[in-house]
Amino acid sequence: METIGVDALRVGMFVHLDGGWMSHPFPRSSFKITSEAQLARIRGLGVAQVRWDPARSDLPPAAEPASAAPVEASAPEAMAPDAPAPDAAPLTAEEPVPLLDAKLGAAARAERQFDEASRACKQATDLATRFPEDSRDLAEAITRTLLDQVLIEGELNIRVLTERAGEPGSMHSVNVAVLALLLGRYLSLTEADMLDLGVAAILHDVGKALGQPRVRGPEADIGPVEGRVHDEHVAEGVALAKRMGLSAGATRMIAQHHENVDGSGFPEGLSGEQMSVPARVLALVNRYDNLCNPPFADQALTPHEALSLLFTQRSAKLDISILSAFIRMMGVYPPGSTVQLTDDRLGLVVSVNSMRPLRPAVLIHEAGVARADAELVDLAAKPGLGIRRSLKPSQLPAAALEFLAPPRRVAYFFEPAPPPPDLAQAAGRPLA
Repeated sequence: METIGVDALRVGMFVHLDGGWMSHPFPRSSFKITSEAQLARIRGLGVAQVRWDPARSDLPPAAEPASAAPVEASAPEAMAPDAPAPDAAPLTAEEPVPLLDAKLGAAARAERQFDEASRACKQATDLATRFPEDSRDLAEAITRTLLDQVLIEGELNIRVLTERAGEPGSMHSVNVAVLALLLGRYLSLTEADMLDLGVAAILHDVGKALGQPRVRGPEADIGPVEGRVHDEHVAEGVALAKRMGLSAGATRMIAQHHENVDGSGFPEGLSGEQMSVPARVLALVNRYDNLCNPPFADQALTPHEALSLLFTQRSAKLDISILSAFIRMMGVYPPGSTVQLTDDRLGLVVSVNSMRPLRPAVLIHEAGVARADAELVDLAAKPGLGIRRSLKPSQLPAAALEFLAPPRRVAYFFEPAPPPPDLAQAAGRPLA
């Protein structure tokens, strides 16, 4: 490998882009440049030099650049031979640019936003008992920030985040808030209902702040007596909501987030139309996240399993029309699912377009390929390729499990979907 200035790059060169798949808008880090559009995208990355391989390039002798220079011996890359990259079909100007999380670190940006939201949610809960009005104001501010993004025109991608995302103690509140607002958008709830829904989602478990320390923890880690105290967290939450001065709609959602449409929930045993529509949304999303993120990681269901369980075993307890909408929005294989494709490759679903959920973006495991060079396949751009089945992480071969590293705790955030590939390519620039 040799280094070369990006201005000296030419069509036909085989290049390697450092930084991994999150740092550039290409499905592989090593590939042959086949178009001027690709040259423009590389030059738009903001790097001065890249590595290239003359032996794997397709250049006439006269076109070989004189500015190419060997990598200095002190460079880290020179300390070990370059890993061979399998020859994938080269990108062409006509091939759609992948989804790309990759572009400008969208995955890292989503994690940063989730982290900020989780820290703010923790603060809102901590303020609830001593400064209830401040807690309300902060919950409303968090919700408005989320709504500014959720209510924009266009489609949104729902993405799964890594293990390091967010404050563990408030991850559940952020997950519930994010998914509830996305589902509310999908159901075309009014903006006023959406504001109430976001505030209620952030504060739905605020009544636990008044419980004993052990009771504030996961439900599965408490005994019968503590269980009765846990059940009282709804009433405690309603009392706090009134002290905060929450709207009637948000207070009602906090009161009803453990009710079931068949009357089997608590504390009032309400059924059907006695529950508000936003409260039914909150009850569903709360249950889904508790299945994916139970107290003990070995009890966790995959996102696909959680949706299947809700549909097959618990649909009588949930509003079936809202549940159906949730499944349509999340896709049969939600972000975080480990899957086998129809060509037998294994992968991790990393994002789903909420309006086109059956064709997610999948990070692919391939033997001999470093994770930094992993291919991110946008199934929406691959009509001949699909998902054959969902797999438990424990069903993956050891190498695939280590490579894909599915998160034990599922965290979600969202981002605007990229524009149609043909528009981005017509402009001769990377996807924004």
